[in-house]
Parts: sequence; C-alpha cells; structure tokens
Amino acid sequence: MKKDFFEEGQYYHIYNRGNNKENIFIEEKNYNYFLKKVKQYILPIADIYAYCLLKNHFHIVLRIKNKNEMPEKFKGKIHLPFSNLFNSYSKSINKAYSRTGSLFQEHLQRNRIENEEYLKQLILYVHLNPVKHNFVRQFESYLHSSYRSYISNKPTSIDRSFILNLFEDVENFKFCHDERRVIYEGVINDVNMMDE
Repeated sequence: MKKDFFEEGQYYHIYNRGNNKENIFIEEKNYNYFLKKVKQYILPIADIYAYCLLKNHFHIVLRIKNKNEMPEKFKGKIHLPFSNLFNSYSKSINKAYSRTGSLFQEHLQRNRIENEEYLKQLILYVHLNPVKHNFVRQFESYLHSSYRSYISNKPTSIDRSFILNLFEDVENFKFCHDERRVIYEGVINDVNMMDE
C-alpha cells in the first residue's frame, strides 16, 4: 500500500521502531504510559482499530476522523498530534532513563489502507505480531495488543464494533485469528527446523 500524507476520513497503518533497533519500551510501565499518550494525542483526531506494542516497535491501525469531527486546531495539521505524541513520549523516556538523542527512527511510517479486505488482514497481522516475532506462542495472552479488548465486554477506547462487523461477529473474529496463527506457526517451525 502507498505511503501517504494523512487525510481526513482515511484509514492508515502506522508503525515505527526504536532508533538503531533499540527498545522503545524498557519496562512494563512504559507500555501503559505510551497508550495513555495515544489516548491524549491521537483519539481526538482518529478512531483506533488495533494496536500492538513490542519492545522495539509498534503498530497502530486507525482512521483519521472526518473534517466535521476534527478539532478546529488540527484541521489541515493532522500530523501535529502524531509529532506531539512521539516527542512527548521520547522526552519522558530520555529523562527517566538518562538517555539522549532520538528514541524513534527518523520518520513515522504510514500506509494508507485502500479497502476493507486489506483492513481485515492488517488487523490479523497486528494482533499476531507477537507470535511472528517469537515473543509469545499464544497471541491471546500477549498483554500489549488490542486483541483482548475485542473479546471482552469491558469499556475500551478501541472502536471494536466497526471491526467486529467486518468479521461478522466475535466468533469469526477469533476463528480468523486462529487460522492465521496456524500459518505463522508453520513458518516459524520451518525456520526453526532449518536452524537445527
């Protein structure tokens, strides 16, 4: 999918990683702090559909709000909340861990999502990222992704009704994730056998 400027009403996959592949989440509390900053800076301008935070990178799937839903101060300046998010988080991490310099790679990566089928596949990709990178065997147990918000009835900032409708219902949502996990596990097992 093409890399793009942010536009109102459009869907995006945004991601980035630590500078020089360094960790951007050093301790457990950093994950929640980052999500708190996402709520503060990004929720006013976007609906969030999925996220996954790993030690050295993150993925977020979102839709920029329509012009009539956008706070006046961000109309025509959609990039500002993203810049504010990453600057604020970086400054906090640098101060807390006595580090200097850029925490993230130079530019936030973003790809426009052009159709619903790609959006569905991206939701699966994001939630299964911990399995893909060998952080966990069971993605359902990973604490730093939005998957658990979808299978819960607890209040959430995730716009789960839209995505669950795309998958038809919660059961099919779970089934599609399980089906994709089998593919990932097959690939991981093949790689492990080649290493032996």
